[in-house]
Amino acid sequence: MLHLALAPLLVALAILSPAALADQGIIDEWCDYLGTRLRSVAADTCRARSFVAVQERTSLGNALVFVDIDAAESSNPALEAKRILVIGGIHGDELTSISTVFRWLDWMQQPDAALYQWRVIPVANPDGLKVRPSTRVNANGVDLNRNFQTPDWDKNAQKYWVKRTKRDPRRNPGKSAGSEVETLWLQAQIDEFKPDLIISVHAPYNLLDYDGPVPRPMRFGRLSLNRLGVYPGSMGNYCGLYKQIPVITIELPNATAMPSQRDQQAMWEDMLKWMKHNISSMSN
Repeated sequence: MLHLALAPLLVALAILSPAALADQGIIDEWCDYLGTRLRSVAADTCRARSFVAVQERTSLGNALVFVDIDAAESSNPALEAKRILVIGGIHGDELTSISTVFRWLDWMQQPDAALYQWRVIPVANPDGLKVRPSTRVNANGVDLNRNFQTPDWDKNAQKYWVKRTKRDPRRNPGKSAGSEVETLWLQAQIDEFKPDLIISVHAPYNLLDYDGPVPRPMRFGRLSLNRLGVYPGSMGNYCGLYKQIPVITIELPNATAMPSQRDQQAMWEDMLKWMKHNISSMSN
């Protein structure tokens, strides 16, 4: 005879689809890996979040994962929360970008942050992260941040790569725009989520970059605005210029060593202040 205490668990398992059970196994494996690879990410805390693994897989079969953080209930139900998309790890060797996004997940329930609907992609390039040593490019040797389907890609991407970078393998734009599973998935996430702001976290240039409408930020903590320009196939080009979605690129000072807790907090608080004045005030 079954122990009565087991009955609720068995009922819960019975109503879960095989896909749901498989998805949780993928998330557990993903979190376990991050917990061993990144000192600042706790596997148990990662598994406790509502991460979702989509059906698409990378060339090496790695999962593409995101999580939604709902806005707090508003006193004005007619006022829809602004939508913020956060992306880390588009370059697999920028480990602090992933760790920073995980740190922000701990802070997104704070009152100023809870005004927004968040979608968070901590690792946009899992293939680049998982090889040892980690690489900027994905498993096909493509820089995802030069592979977006920008209007100028066919004319300029290969030409820029050859003439300006001397075929730098770290900046290979790929054979065609949107040739990579990861790029197409990111573009689909943008189309589905319809963000009012995109925050892309990188390293190690120690600055802020910005593309798109609304007033640009001048300083987040120790990071000052220093615009790097727009490249064929870049996210700033695709989202900020082509789609007219504001894109803030945060370039942390080091790819493997996290900023101090004080510097992280100052950057986060300045970012929320800028969002409050420039994103929250945008009309729906």
